[in-house]
Amino acid sequence: MTAPRPALLDPADPALALGLLTRLPVPVAMDTAQRRGARAAWAYPLAGLVVGGVAALLMQAALWMGLPENLSAGLALGLMVVLTGAMHEDGLADCADGFWGGFARDRRLEIMHDSRIGTYGVLALVLVGLLRWQGLAELVRHWPVLLAVGMLSRAAMVVVWAALPAARNDGLARSLGQPRPATAAVALGLAVAGAWACLGSSVMVAALATAAAAVGVALLARAKIGGQTGDVLGATQQVAEVAALLSLSVLLT
Repeated sequence: MTAPRPALLDPADPALALGLLTRLPVPVAMDTAQRRGARAAWAYPLAGLVVGGVAALLMQAALWMGLPENLSAGLALGLMVVLTGAMHEDGLADCADGFWGGFARDRRLEIMHDSRIGTYGVLALVLVGLLRWQGLAELVRHWPVLLAVGMLSRAAMVVVWAALPAARNDGLARSLGQPRPATAAVALGLAVAGAWACLGSSVMVAALATAAAAVGVALLARAKIGGQTGDVLGATQQVAEVAALLSLSVLLT
């Protein structure tokens, strides 16, 4: 007798998303996490909503206390890094080191697996960090941007995860499995709907910029290592966030 297909959505999925993508003390049952795996990825935009929402509160509190806009944006950025445990930043640095530090696929994967950071990784973190900071500083009076960008950039991760095969036989992304196209579609729809509620029709510009960034990272990952890893997904989130912030800074300021 064929076992029933697991449900597309599960009430435990938001908690699983928060437990994986943030350092918030969210209780997660290990058996549920193993059972759901990548099927819980539809809820990743909700984790982005929480991270962006907490950062927006801090940013607005800093402005209310009289801090300059640059410092308020910097505090919000720092809090997002703390809340996520720099997971996505680590992926960005590993990809930069591996993609440009090796001349063959296996060597690139080996470099990405190395816990040490190299010149390319440092440069990527600095450049992307500065762009995120400046983008937030330009949009500091438009606090819903943090919620919208948080959702869109996490949906981009899920879409890339579902679109590309695994590039290695181990690692977090591999152990969780691969999201079904329907899971990626729910994540994308949830992110766009939530971002629209925050920003209205202007969110379509950010959505298009996010999509372009995700496609760019996906094509690069396929060319360099033949697929995706957890590091590639983290890099996708970072690049997508920058693309969304830059596009919105043009539109809203």
